[in-house]
Amino acid sequence: MKEQLEALVTQMIDRGLLFEEATTEFEKKFILKVLEKNRGNQTKTANAMGIHRNTLNKKLASYNHKKR
Repeated sequence: MKEQLEALVTQMIDRGLLFEEATTEFEKKFILKVLEKNRGNQTKTANAMGIHRNTLNKKLASYNHKKR
């Protein structure tokens, strides 16, 4: 897994992806995958991630807003 992560980071750097863009995209993918694993249950997702449910809601809302 560590090697895959290193390869991904190298690809992002080579493509000129900024740190903020990379961290935002990672966070979004991570949250959506945990949300999928918990069948859309935000409380379980927040608990699994160790964050408050309100924080999760704010992050999800910001992803929806950025799509527009």
